[in-house]
Amino acid sequence: MTAIFVGVDVCKERLDVVLRPSEQYFEFKNDARGIVKLALAIQKLIPEAIVVEATGGLEMPLVAALAAAGLPIAIVNPRQVRDFAKATGRLAKTDRIDASILAHFAEAVRPQVRPIPDEAREREESLEWVDGRDCHGCTRSHPMA
Repeated sequence: MTAIFVGVDVCKERLDVVLRPSEQYFEFKNDARGIVKLALAIQKLIPEAIVVEATGGLEMPLVAALAAAGLPIAIVNPRQVRDFAKATGRLAKTDRIDASILAHFAEAVRPQVRPIPDEAREREESLEWVDGRDCHGCTRSHPMA
């Protein structure tokens, strides 16, 4: 079975997700329901690593949910990823491309997965009440559903 690496670009309104090596792209809303849907969808894939950039805290609800689901999540320095993108010749800048670069970074660099801070765990607990903890309603029909 091919190892799967996931890059997630976290924006205020949505989560752009790219799987590597397939380069499949998906979107989820960046709210409690979307985060739970994403966590459940990714959990089915059994990824080797999931990478998100440190965004000043915007990523923490997602990170907490993925860690609580037992998924291998790594928060990486945006500068490292930008340098990696330059080194691979991918200078274009869209959320989809950023997610793809993050997935490629996960595959090539394999950043260390670390425990999440307590603050993030507390935020994740607030997501547990969300009903519909399945993948129905994802913004795109895909094998993760």
